[in-house]
Amino acid sequence: MLYTLLVPLAEQFKILNLFRYITFRTGGAILTALILSFLIGPAVIRWLKRHQNLDNTVREDVPETHLKKKGTPTMGGLMILITLSVSTLLWSDLSNPHVWTVLLVTLMTGMVGFLDDWLKLTRNRKGLPGRLKLLGQVVIASFGVIAFLLASDGTQATDLAVPFFKNLIIPLGPFFLPFAVFVIVGASNAVNLTDGLDGLAIGPVMFAAGAFGIIAYLTGRADFAAYLQLPHVAASGELAIYCGALVGASLGFLWFNAPPAMVFMGDTGSLAMGSGLGILAVITKHELVLAIIGGLFVLEAVSVIVQVTSFKLTGKRVFRMAPLHHHFEKLGWAESTIVIRFWIIAIVLALLGLSTLKLR
Repeated sequence: MLYTLLVPLAEQFKILNLFRYITFRTGGAILTALILSFLIGPAVIRWLKRHQNLDNTVREDVPETHLKKKGTPTMGGLMILITLSVSTLLWSDLSNPHVWTVLLVTLMTGMVGFLDDWLKLTRNRKGLPGRLKLLGQVVIASFGVIAFLLASDGTQATDLAVPFFKNLIIPLGPFFLPFAVFVIVGASNAVNLTDGLDGLAIGPVMFAAGAFGIIAYLTGRADFAAYLQLPHVAASGELAIYCGALVGASLGFLWFNAPPAMVFMGDTGSLAMGSGLGILAVITKHELVLAIIGGLFVLEAVSVIVQVTSFKLTGKRVFRMAPLHHHFEKLGWAESTIVIRFWIIAIVLALLGLSTLKLR
């Protein structure tokens, strides 16, 4: 919005040339989302407390130590969605179709999470039926991928770039749609599984968003993309502003989610942010790099798959409890220890993912 309003005035007021630069607007998006979180956070938490049955905000399938958290409101992802949306709309070039695609996929998936959370709190603890929730995610992801394909020039849109290799490009053709949908839905559910401890999911999301902000900026610049031998995606640089807004919104939410949490994210936030990272990876043509940058989310998801598969086939559990963070709780690790160590892993993986930009 500011880009559209102020850039035409740059010839009369030279200072407004700043709004031409993605880096400047990304910084503005970070600060806007952060400050807005501080402003609306207390009001959102009060509203959630008034409209929730606080006895139902802690799931039954968690370690006994979580019972002390009963009474903490959930669905704090609303705070993230509000600040992320306002900041992105304020600082982005709204004529860019990729911005709308990423933002709409994030918000629509957030609404699926919101409905699931609301039903858990007001009707039953199960929320939306699993198949219906998955169907909603698939439809939304399909919309996002098709919107990207329609907005792209088509030259590399359905190609899959393999990290660490200069010229290894796999043309997926018609198989790109189901593959990209799998990436988005998988990322959404992986972040959702990671959201189990105070501050656990929001930190890695923030690190991943920062990494993809850099990737979006580089792939959107033909000169940088050519130098680094990256797929060049025209106009994708504007997505760095969405990433900045997500970093700011994550920092703001963490202020209230830091142990002991004043609010939980809920599916409203975790499903939305996971799908946001997924569609970012698809548009910037770094789908496989997402598995590295978001490796912590992959580990959490794989731990659940391994646990369920092992129990069904052998009747034995590999972990004391899944997802993985609950296993370490059962081993006696303090919650803060798990969160900080998982954050360290997430930072290392984000840096490793960024290293693929040069190690080719």
